[in-house]
Amino acid sequence: MQPLSGLDSSFLYLETDSQPMHVGGLNVYEGSLSFDDFRSFLLERLPLAPRLSQRLVQVPLSLDHPYWVDDPDFDIDMHLHHAALPKPGDWQALRKLASRIFAQKLDRNRPLWEFVFVEGLDAVSQVPKGSVAIISKIHHAAIDGASGAAIMGLLFDVTKKPRKIPPMPSKVVEPLPGDLTLLKHSTINFIKRPFKLPGLLLETAKSTWQAGRLSRVQNTEVPRSLFNAPFSILNQPVSSKRLWNTALLSLERVKMLRHAVAGATLNDVVLTICTGALRRYLLEKDELPEKPLVAMVPVSTRTSSEKDDMGNQVSAMLVQLPTTEADPIEQLSKIHQSTRQGKSYQNAIGAKQLIDYAEFIPFALGAQSTRLYTRMKVSKKHRPFFNLVITNVPGPQVPLYMNGHLMLAHMGMAPVFDGMGLIMPVFSYNGMLSISPTVAANVMPDVDKFAKYIREAANTLETAVLAENKSKPTKK
Repeated sequence: MQPLSGLDSSFLYLETDSQPMHVGGLNVYEGSLSFDDFRSFLLERLPLAPRLSQRLVQVPLSLDHPYWVDDPDFDIDMHLHHAALPKPGDWQALRKLASRIFAQKLDRNRPLWEFVFVEGLDAVSQVPKGSVAIISKIHHAAIDGASGAAIMGLLFDVTKKPRKIPPMPSKVVEPLPGDLTLLKHSTINFIKRPFKLPGLLLETAKSTWQAGRLSRVQNTEVPRSLFNAPFSILNQPVSSKRLWNTALLSLERVKMLRHAVAGATLNDVVLTICTGALRRYLLEKDELPEKPLVAMVPVSTRTSSEKDDMGNQVSAMLVQLPTTEADPIEQLSKIHQSTRQGKSYQNAIGAKQLIDYAEFIPFALGAQSTRLYTRMKVSKKHRPFFNLVITNVPGPQVPLYMNGHLMLAHMGMAPVFDGMGLIMPVFSYNGMLSISPTVAANVMPDVDKFAKYIREAANTLETAVLAENKSKPTKK
């Protein structure tokens, strides 16, 4: 038995019928991979990722966070599904299927994941005929972006020839724990928990002083707090329908653009591209706020020793996106300044402290508060926490194979919730960068247009950088 952390549990609190809280992706593989071969391959690799055969159990009266336990009734066929695209088998049919599948909640009475094997990709641009796609869904309580990328590394190969998987020792799976066992474990946790609070409060006081000192000594502006983002059409109660699309860019091309501003990073460039697309989209609808939008950017807190751990180990920083600025290079400059300040402040306050406080939220209170927040549509009655989420996960820069079949592309999907109807997962793989807006249909019904604007924002930034480089005097 392994208890969920407070942060992992928060994704269970947030889940409602209209806002499922799983993450996922769409992978495309070349060649004639069959469903039976896919099933056999996955069955062989599942022991490498034990979380995929574990389920949640609830503590009676919700006195503690849930626990992960091995599922004695695990059946892989309850998690694998087979679908075929309708003719002509083009990109629109594939993304509509992915959107529909992603909108459906996972069953909490089983391990929290599903894979859908999709055939019939006969007319998807730049994809060989006969290729297949796999749409994945794994609950956010089980993984974050970094652990999801780690699972990819475990399940797939870096050579066309599949590696040999040593046989795993047989394991006796115990029956699900009874109420008394769960209450015993939760009582121990309940007794231990208050003793952790004084030390955490002391750390917080110390780091708050350090953050204030950093602001004075380095002239670093402390990032705006929650509830200071402007009102926007992105921030409203969400419908249950999801829409999804992606923009694929050359990773090398995007990396080159960071040199336009000294010290700028790849993530700064990604945020600038997103800013350009958001500005154009909102201007076109006459809905651009007078103040800059605020993005929440998750930041991994994993150490090298924790890189293979499951669950969520993230903090976050708030970044002002200069959506009121028209010049793309000036946007990049302002974003670099904002992220630099955000990182300094985040390091000062101690990212893991934010995670540790989640341990003190009673499970029953957290779940009931979320249901009440959604039912009462409270998100319409206060300023947004932030306007959107942009999460950037670096993936492997080498080809990956499934049973000898090359993975051509990986594109991410992520959850939205009341008051935050747009999230933009960013994933790099084998020289390509995908920016994949996932939206509630009532918030952005024309996500296809927005995905196009992402691609065109990258072009606009590149054109501006090239023009500026040409205008600089050459050194003799």
